[in-house]
Amino acid sequence: MSRDRRTNPPRSRQRGSSYDDSPRIGKRGEIRASSSKRDDSRFRSVMVFALLFAAVALIRLLMLHVFDAPLNNERLDARRTSDIVLHSKRGTIYDRNGNVLAMSLDCSTITTNPTMVTDADTAARLCKEILGGNEETYRTMFAKDSTFEYVQRRVDNELAQKLLKAFADEGLKGLFLVNDTKRVYPYGGVGGQVLGMVGSDGEGLTGLESYYDDVLKGRDGTMHMEVSATTGAPIAGSAYEVNDAQDGTDIMLSIDIDVQRVAEENIVRAVEDYQAGSGMVMATDPKTGEILAACSTPLADLTSPESLTNDALSLSLVSQSYEPGSIFKCLTMAIGIENGVLNPNSTYTVPAVVKAGDDDVRDDDGRDYTMDMSCREILRRSSNTGAILCGQTIGADAFAQGVSNFGIGTKTGIDYPGEVEGLVVQRDSYSGATLGAMSFGQALAVPMVQMVRALGAISNGGTLCTPHFLLRRDGQEVKWDTVGEACSKRSASQVTDMMRTVVQEGTATAAQVPGYDVAGKTGTGEQSNEHGYVENSYLASLVGFANADDAEVLVYVGLNNTPYLAYASAAPTFSAIMGEALLDLGIEPAA
Repeated sequence: MSRDRRTNPPRSRQRGSSYDDSPRIGKRGEIRASSSKRDDSRFRSVMVFALLFAAVALIRLLMLHVFDAPLNNERLDARRTSDIVLHSKRGTIYDRNGNVLAMSLDCSTITTNPTMVTDADTAARLCKEILGGNEETYRTMFAKDSTFEYVQRRVDNELAQKLLKAFADEGLKGLFLVNDTKRVYPYGGVGGQVLGMVGSDGEGLTGLESYYDDVLKGRDGTMHMEVSATTGAPIAGSAYEVNDAQDGTDIMLSIDIDVQRVAEENIVRAVEDYQAGSGMVMATDPKTGEILAACSTPLADLTSPESLTNDALSLSLVSQSYEPGSIFKCLTMAIGIENGVLNPNSTYTVPAVVKAGDDDVRDDDGRDYTMDMSCREILRRSSNTGAILCGQTIGADAFAQGVSNFGIGTKTGIDYPGEVEGLVVQRDSYSGATLGAMSFGQALAVPMVQMVRALGAISNGGTLCTPHFLLRRDGQEVKWDTVGEACSKRSASQVTDMMRTVVQEGTATAAQVPGYDVAGKTGTGEQSNEHGYVENSYLASLVGFANADDAEVLVYVGLNNTPYLAYASAAPTFSAIMGEALLDLGIEPAA
């Protein structure tokens, strides 16, 4: 029985076994067939993917080596060659006596390849110790993933070599020196406004450096050289190509540096003493228009670039317009004499108040009574009411033409950037107040360089000369043609004599220079804003020349927004500047 259990399993088990036996063979066959199919499919997928990958790689290779080859070669060349700018030297600027005002000196611009600097901390410390500046800024620069950075531009050669040696002593690499030039000023800040500022790229930005930039700047050169594709450093012994720089042209100015210094010192002092908002001075040779000195406050010290402002870098004499005030009365007299309707002895009965349009005009001296005045007396007292009567005698047509003849309302052509024309009413736009107001220097606004030119004509026999700075270029004299005749020599002489009386006996007695024959005229122009004229705010001015009969120096002084009248502020300032200028230029006192 036990044998039966071993040889004959239970029926159900047998049934299950006999039911599964035959299909199992078939099932195994089916399983093997299915697995083989899956293997074939997987193989085909791998092959397709491999073919696609190879196709992409092939296309990429074609793009790199065929289609993009020129661009890649260009990029490779850019990494393996470098163009270094060889800066030209700007021309030297001299004053009229050959003193150097501005010149270019050799120096070095320090650059670095930060990827070669292995110790940014030490490099930064050395730069701070030798060059000054912020150590953290240097450290950040040396840590950059870059092959070129500027460390500092235009460094003295001695200082640059010292830094280079310090790097070598510390075993540091990656510092390079490039030959460069920088502008220096032997007279410090004197004349900075006139000279103007040079930018970091060596181009003139303001003043005469800008106006004559095409003459002074020359032409930069280049050095085309091979550098390491990995470090950016020049490759020793490699070929290079040099296009030499061409230095700029020297120029000589009409400025006299001693007169310029005197003008600057005195106008700064006057602005402080007379509580002015600003001041301006121009000194010329009225026979030629040569400018001996020019400045306006605030002054520009080119040796201290961080202190420079837009106001400091422009001459307000040229770039801003003002009501000229009573100095304009000289032109009124000249126009009247030229037209034959006035002479120094022409006499008027002058009331205390005269109408100019709807405006009541009075004299600054507070006169409240009528009096008889000659033209000479009107100018001596600087009578507004008397000047209006003179203007009415001349008439609007002749007056407008005379104003134009003196160049008022047109640019002078001065060789300095930023000149404005001013605002002058044209004849066809005159109102009932225009003629009267302009007769004593109101109702118009002009840059003071126009008044310098106009009064220069009176001192010069009626000839208008262009105010200018340039005397010589590359050793060759530069010719400046006269503009025309503002009035006859006879008219100019009579006005000059009247201006002499103003200095000897009138409102400009404080402008006298002992031993010299000075002719001049004060002006106290009211200043205005959008609400009208401002009380106790004047442009106090004085323009005069010496010696009167054969003038070699003309000086204009203006104090803007001062509460002081011209006779008490501009006149003594004029005297100080004119006196020094006459001595410095070696002009003999009057006989």
